[in-house]
Formats: sequence, C-alpha cells, structure tokens
Amino acid sequence: MKKLLAILLAALLVAGMLAGCGGSGSGEDNSLQYIKDKGTLILGLDDAFPPMGFTDENGEIVGFDIDVAKAVAEELGVELVLQPVDWASNETELNSKNVDCLWNGLSITPARLEKLTMTKSYMKNRLVIITKSDSGINSLSDMAGKVLGTQGGNDAATTALDNNAEFKDSLSNIVEFKDYNMAFQDLKIGGVDAVLVDEAVGRYYLTTSGEDCKVLDEVLDDSDKYGVGLRKGEEALKNAIDDALVKLEQDGTLTEISEKWFGEDIISIE
Repeated sequence: MKKLLAILLAALLVAGMLAGCGGSGSGEDNSLQYIKDKGTLILGLDDAFPPMGFTDENGEIVGFDIDVAKAVAEELGVELVLQPVDWASNETELNSKNVDCLWNGLSITPARLEKLTMTKSYMKNRLVIITKSDSGINSLSDMAGKVLGTQGGNDAATTALDNNAEFKDSLSNIVEFKDYNMAFQDLKIGGVDAVLVDEAVGRYYLTTSGEDCKVLDEVLDDSDKYGVGLRKGEEALKNAIDDALVKLEQDGTLTEISEKWFGEDIISIE
C-alpha cells in the first residue's frame, strides 16, 4: 500500500511539473500573439508632448511617434489605438494592461530598463534648457539660485539632473509639471526661470509658439535615446517592433515621416 501511495504521489508530482511547463502560467512569452489575437496595439502617450504625440486644434492626436507607430502597427497587421495616460503613472497603465506600449518620446534610461522591456532606439535626443531671451541666463552657471521647471515622470530629465549634481544643487527650486505645455505657460508668466526639456519638444515649441525664448548652448545630457516601452519580459513583441522599425528605415518610410515633422532625417536605429 505504501509503495502504491508513493507511486501515485510521484505521478502527481510529475503531472504538476508538466502542467507548469505550458499554458497561461508557464511564463511562455505570448506577447506578440496576444496583440495579434486581439487585433489592436494600444499605445499609451502623453497627448501634450509635441511634436512626438499631441492633440491638435481639431482634437485629433497626431505627431511623429504617432505616424511611426501607425506604420509599425500596419507591419504587425493590427490596428493602432491611441490612449492618453497620466505620464507620471505610465508604467502602472502599462502593467495593468490598460495600454500595450508606451510610445511618446520615451527615453531609454537605466531606471526604465530595470522595469520595462525596451525596443531598439529610433531617435537620439538631448536635454536642453529654454529660457526667455531677456532673462540674462546664458549658461548653466547663470541658473544658480533660479527656479527650473520640467515634466513630472520624465526619467530623462531626472537622470540628467542627477548626473549633474552640482548644477541641480545650485538651483533654488525644481518645479514638476503635468506636461510641458504647463511648464512653458509658467515660464511665460515668470513662475519659473527656465524649462528643462527634450530638445525636439523644446525646439518645436519655439517654432510654433512665437514666444521670445532661446535654447542655452550648454546641455545637461546629449546621450539620450528614444525607444518603445513594453511590459518586462515581452521579448517577442519587442523583436517584432524592432524588425518593423528596421524594415521601415530601410524602405524610406521613417525618413519620410522624419522629414514631415522635423524637416530632416533624424532617424537613428540602434
């Protein structure tokens, strides 16, 4: 009897181990198939981040990243769905599956690489400081005792400040805004003395706002890169997006989109 019981227990143990090797609890990466099965790729974005992704005067979400994402979704054979999120809670939105990816000038940082799976980078970025032309601020040292505005939840800005501790400590205050539109509005009325911003966003603001502002020659970070953020471990979806980006670069699609939004080809797949 004891021998029979031992055999039965061993059989149950093996069955349990086999069951753990497949199915929904197996840890198998079904991320690409999940997207294909539901037929949509839900893109989470801050819809006030021009020119990467923003709501235009007609209430339509447009931008460089939106056009690129549409092309990638077409390559994957699914429909792109745009879902604005609170950028400070973007990783929560992703991990709860309210969105399938974060794609809106998302910097590839060490902090994000610990929590997310990131695709290849497709664009280089710099973190620059914009101030009023008559502010008297012409260098980073001129910011001593001044108030700096930036976007809350922007890991690239946080990393740039942490990597420039002397500059950060020289500031009288750092104010975080929900989005850069609010930061620039505060700059306009004198609430902050300058704004730390992604260069593409900052220069787009300068060319479209008509405000008398300038970009400082000194930058806090010139090594930032943009990528697409996915849930940790979603390598299959990552590889599919990477392959699509490479293909779209090779056939000239990404160059065409870049020239539409920036007037030049600034694509860099790495």
